[in-house]
Amino acid sequence: MDTTPEARSRELEERIAVDPGAFRILTGDRPTGPLHLGHYFGTLANRVRLQRAGVELFVLVADYQVLTDRDVADHLSEYVEGLVADYLAAGIDPAKATIFRHSSVPALNQLMLPFLSLVSIAELSRNPTVKDEIATSRQAAVSGLMFTYPVHQAADILFCKANLVPVGRDQLPHQEITRTVARRFNERYGPVFPVPDALLSSAPLLLGTDGRKMSKSRGNAVALSATEDETARLIKRAVTDADRTIAYAPETRPEVSGLVLLAALCQGRDPHAVAAEIGDGGSAALKKVVTDSVNEFLRPIRAHRAELAADRAYLREVLAEGDERANAIADRTLAEVREAMAS
Repeated sequence: MDTTPEARSRELEERIAVDPGAFRILTGDRPTGPLHLGHYFGTLANRVRLQRAGVELFVLVADYQVLTDRDVADHLSEYVEGLVADYLAAGIDPAKATIFRHSSVPALNQLMLPFLSLVSIAELSRNPTVKDEIATSRQAAVSGLMFTYPVHQAADILFCKANLVPVGRDQLPHQEITRTVARRFNERYGPVFPVPDALLSSAPLLLGTDGRKMSKSRGNAVALSATEDETARLIKRAVTDADRTIAYAPETRPEVSGLVLLAALCQGRDPHAVAAEIGDGGSAALKKVVTDSVNEFLRPIRAHRAELAADRAYLREVLAEGDERANAIADRTLAEVREAMAS
């Protein structure tokens, strides 16, 4: 019997197709700047797909977690509203999804205290995801919040009793902490929480224009909100190689293949076919295809986002409604936790 995370995810996808209403998903992002194409193809498109399939969706704007690897939370209000605009422009339906902020749901954050008592310092210290985040931290010294980050994520997931969390393979250790917290709480105090499953994303890793992982902080990503001219300038500077023949060969030609993949995703085609079509056109032809493909793909998203960004009152209304729904759920869950712990 195949018990790998991939096999479990295939089984979950089959169950979603039959009974999507049986699943509640928690997902989200830190408001540290505009979302980009890596976010879109890595997570946003999948969230929209699952919501349209009938899965209940909770989307967290993790404003408190901005401080995990930063000394201050710069431009926070601007980034929060921008993040909501990105969500809605990408297709998340606020009438069906609950979009909310950490800072507006105090009962969620109170769950961290009992949850922290369920895991050891050693377990948090050897979490490979935490180790990686510490290694790349922008802080001069590692804050306590960095170590408690997986437990805060457990509170995010369990406050609404989500039973499914879409993740990349690198996030599986965080997800396992959540499962550990849920199991230990239920064993110690009684059955309150589901033990949530990880739904592995099949999205390919998109490289940025410099050949490294696409990232907001590296300035190598095309933001959903970027103009067509900004997109063209960014792609024009992209790293390629000296071989004039364009091919999709991620292992041996990662930079060229990353650009080919980006064009293919935007066109909804196989990357090998896109590369073959460019043929001996060289990097100039490749960059033109990528620029045209990205701008064509993003044009309706950008138009919708511009309308949303111009109506800040509406974005705040979406957040206020989501915060209200999340607070009602968090208050009920915290009451259950208190009752279970007192009995």
